[in-house]
Amino acid sequence: MDRLSLVELSRDDREKAVELAELARVIWTEHYTPLIGAEQVGYMLSKFQSAECILNDIAVNDYRYFTVYDGSKPVGYFAVRPELDKKALFLSKFYVEKNNRGRGIARRMLERISNIAGECGLDYIWLTVNKHNDTSIRIYKRLGFRIVEELVTDIGSGFVMDDYKMRLDIGE
Repeated sequence: MDRLSLVELSRDDREKAVELAELARVIWTEHYTPLIGAEQVGYMLSKFQSAECILNDIAVNDYRYFTVYDGSKPVGYFAVRPELDKKALFLSKFYVEKNNRGRGIARRMLERISNIAGECGLDYIWLTVNKHNDTSIRIYKRLGFRIVEELVTDIGSGFVMDDYKMRLDIGE
C-alpha cells in the first residue's frame, strides 16, 4: 500500500487524461460488458470516459479527477463534483482495476473523497450504480453507502442507465 499515490488531473494534462481513458476502457470492457453489453459499453466510453470528456468535465463542469497509481502504474480512478447548493458531493466515477481489487484501494479512495467533501463543508456523498452490479453494490454498502432511490436515465442512442442512487452521510 505504501507504493500507492493519488494524483489529481489538471485541466490541461492531455497525457494523463489519455492514460486515464485507457484505464477506463480496460476496466469498463471487463466489468460492464456482461452487465450492459459491448455496444452500450462502447457508447458510454466514448460519451463519458474519453480523454476529451475528462478534460471538458474538469474545465467546464467543475469535476475533479484523480488517478490512483501503484508505483507508476495506474490501477484506479475516481471523479467527484461538489454540489454546493445541495451540500453534497457527487461521486461520478469510482473504479479499481480487477487485479488490484481487495487491496484496500477503494477504502483509500473513499478517504480522499470524504476529505474533499469535508473541505467543501458538504453533508453527504452520493453516487449511482447499475441495479445488477451486485459486486459494486456490496462494496458500496461495506463502505457505508445506502440505497436511497431507483433511477432510470436516458443517455441517448436508445440506451438507459438503470441505477440505484446511493448515499453516504459524512461523519457516520
